[in-house]
Amino acid sequence: MKIPHIWTSERCDRTAVLHRHRAIPLVFLAALIFLSGCTLIPVEKDRRVEPARGSLGGDYPKIKSQLYAQYTSWKSVSFKNGGLSKNGVDCSGFVYLTFLERFEITLPRSTTGQAETGFGIPQRDLRAGDLVFFKTGFYAKHVGIYLEKRTFLHVSQQRGVSIGSLDNTYWKKRYWQARRI
Repeated sequence: MKIPHIWTSERCDRTAVLHRHRAIPLVFLAALIFLSGCTLIPVEKDRRVEPARGSLGGDYPKIKSQLYAQYTSWKSVSFKNGGLSKNGVDCSGFVYLTFLERFEITLPRSTTGQAETGFGIPQRDLRAGDLVFFKTGFYAKHVGIYLEKRTFLHVSQQRGVSIGSLDNTYWKKRYWQARRI
């Protein structure tokens, strides 16, 4: 007995719809991982570290000099989620290493932990060495270190270690908070 062509076509359509519905969670998961930025893959469990107010010190020209030296040393390094070396680094790893190497201050390793360290300050009061945070996705956050004149040092997924501007439309829309260590 021959099956009518219409029924066969309908069955193929139902199979295609079924496969499309199976792919939706995978597409959603891939998008979530891509948009998560620096906070999805924890490298280590954060220890809550609360440096004393102003523990970075008030010598802002020296702080700025140290930050530019760190930039010069790391500017060719590319982004790598979870990375913590010159083979690749993510935003919170770069902040962690910069404060450890240049100022002998141990910060939490994750963006979330760093966002709870120190004390909050208004954007208009930013000084060299302050941490600037951005909400880049539903769960994702990004961190950089303020330099001067509305610029900050960070790790871009496209450009690696680079200097960004708070006046850039992308960063201006996503600015979340600033913290002083």
